[in-house]
Amino acid sequence: MKALILFLALAGCGAQPTPQMWGAERTDVTRDGRSYTVFQKGRQVEVIRLGWAARGEHQAIRATMIALVQEVTGCRLAETTLQGDSGEMRGRVSCPRK
Repeated sequence: MKALILFLALAGCGAQPTPQMWGAERTDVTRDGRSYTVFQKGRQVEVIRLGWAARGEHQAIRATMIALVQEVTGCRLAETTLQGDSGEMRGRVSCPRK
């Protein structure tokens, strides 16, 4: 019974942004069978991969996460600001003026 309660509590957690990204716009996306959450707050962006990844998949996942930044935000990622790995990455974007 305790295991079931723990499972249900953890299942409701989902992706949560870092404290600096609280209040950010959230977009949930699925690509190639994987779920990602993209947070954007001003010029800051954070991408979180949900779920497990096997050895050898991380390079492709990272490339997908970078592509999702532009696709979801409509902004260009400043790759020199990119930090993180295939589980969670953050960076800065430059967006076209509206």
